[in-house]
Amino acid sequence: MTNSARRLPWSLLLVPAAAGIPAGILWWLLAPGGLNLVTRDPALASGTVPLVWLPRDLTLAGILVLAGCLLAVFLADGRRADPQAALLTGLAGALAGSVLAWGTGVFAGRLLEPAVDASANASIAFSLRAWPVLLLWPAATAMSVFVLELFGGAGRKPREKGTEQAGANSPVK
Repeated sequence: MTNSARRLPWSLLLVPAAAGIPAGILWWLLAPGGLNLVTRDPALASGTVPLVWLPRDLTLAGILVLAGCLLAVFLADGRRADPQAALLTGLAGALAGSVLAWGTGVFAGRLLEPAVDASANASIAFSLRAWPVLLLWPAATAMSVFVLELFGGAGRKPREKGTEQAGANSPVK
């Protein structure tokens, strides 16, 4: 193997990880208990109402699934020298992005919201109750890459060695 084929695609680790920061801010902007731009219902503006907790987690889940599908489009483009390394690096970046999205959203909640008394329940403050939500970005990425490769690969003909030139597979008339 050449040295260039062994290099990890660091951009596939760093870009999804960095994308977690705007995803976390978006989570705080949209979710009930945060700025609540989706419902704008004043009854759901406070985390003291337990009905807020599930939609708050589901908002982050939707953002992470969308991010996973977008990342999969870049991973399944077929132009990578080592697609397995690219996939694993992208999945690690997705996991790091999920953690950063969670941390950024919680930080935005603490920074931009008035102080709340969360002594009765920690979920009163802007937080995440369902920790497995953080696995949705890498899971959506893996599933989407699988589906894109499955259906995208069905229309491709396998490459033979030495036939990379255009027209090499055309029949002779």
